[in-house]
Amino acid sequence: MGFISLKDWRARSAGLAEAAARAKAVLRPALKLSDADALSVNEIACTDPGCPDVETVVLVMRIDEPTRALRFRGPLDGLDEAAAHALAAEEIRLRLV
Repeated sequence: MGFISLKDWRARSAGLAEAAARAKAVLRPALKLSDADALSVNEIACTDPGCPDVETVVLVMRIDEPTRALRFRGPLDGLDEAAAHALAAEEIRLRLV
């Protein structure tokens, strides 16, 4: 296990916060979320076989509906408009079930 300096940790944390803000900016309109709805995006390490090393978990919390978890098979900074629309289509399918 390597040593991570506080400076490096802060830089990575700031980079993830910026990537999360960009992801939310493309996800909110794609998911057609209201101001009352909440959205969470987190990059996690995935150790399951067949899973990418890093994936992004998107939690969609619509008012008066159960929370839905969506997965983007890639890093947070790779979540673009095309991925946001694919996740929105997946969320529509989940809402219909």
